[in-house]
Amino acid sequence: MTDPDILADRRRIRRKLSFWRIMTIVVALVLVAGLFMRFQGTGRSGSHIARIDISGVITDDQPLLDLIADATENDAAKALVVSISSPGGTTYGGERLHKALVEAGKSKPVVADIHTLAASAGYMIAASTDHIVAGESSIVGSIGVIFQYAQAQDLLDKIGIRLEEIKSSPLKAEPSPFHEASEEAKAMIRSMVLDSYDWFVDLVAESREMDRADVLALADGSIFTGRQALKNGLVDALGGEAEIRAYLKSRDVDDTLEFVDWKPEDETANLLFGAGAASLIQQFLGMPATLATEIDRLSGGKLFLDGLVSVWQVGGQSESFELGRGK
Repeated sequence: MTDPDILADRRRIRRKLSFWRIMTIVVALVLVAGLFMRFQGTGRSGSHIARIDISGVITDDQPLLDLIADATENDAAKALVVSISSPGGTTYGGERLHKALVEAGKSKPVVADIHTLAASAGYMIAASTDHIVAGESSIVGSIGVIFQYAQAQDLLDKIGIRLEEIKSSPLKAEPSPFHEASEEAKAMIRSMVLDSYDWFVDLVAESREMDRADVLALADGSIFTGRQALKNGLVDALGGEAEIRAYLKSRDVDDTLEFVDWKPEDETANLLFGAGAASLIQQFLGMPATLATEIDRLSGGKLFLDGLVSVWQVGGQSESFELGRGK
């Protein structure tokens, strides 16, 4: 007669084996799905309208540029829609996206879909497309360039700290946050800002087929609602998907095609599974997102800006050189 304890142990072993068999099947299915998404792309193989989200602060974003290039080269993507919700960012970041979208426009229709906000470099990107659609209450404009730096001299004087410096020439590392900028330093930065500003104005005038004088009248830092932007020529239509489809139909693109969201690969995901499969495993096992990933998501991955900035700001009390009276 078999010992009851031995029977109980056998049952426990069977249950454990059954659990791991199920887990093996689940992981195998997720692996297959992840590999399929990684190498085939979800919905990218058939004819579709590619949609790419551009949101948050704009910087020199190579993964985003690669994504636009991939959509440009993909023959199944019959058109490209960029959904914009951005206050702007670095002028150079906007410049690179501008060039990428102009290049995309050589092979397929490119449409800007302005959501909450497309200001400064955000509008620079919108103006790089063939057609701009905005919401009636969207915020549009703020054409201009700004250079800002903190001025800590008064604070240092109060606490008795003085910075000594030896430099090769008077304009090296100017303007400095540790002392008042000289007139020569201000002139240097102002010249650089004005040059970038002229480039921005010319870009809008050429892309929107407007007289430069008309663009200059709008390029004083002012922002506009979508309704106002339609009247002054900064956007082409008010609305959303229906208006985008109507325009694409006029460009001989099937207006019944599905919109497919194109997203950069998650570099933090497991390279074997791919981003999609790693996400599924994370959800299945209840694993929390890492703190770094969550901070990156909340900040748009762009916490600091360097260089010339084309960004719409609300408030702020820092020393600045700016074009126009609006920030």
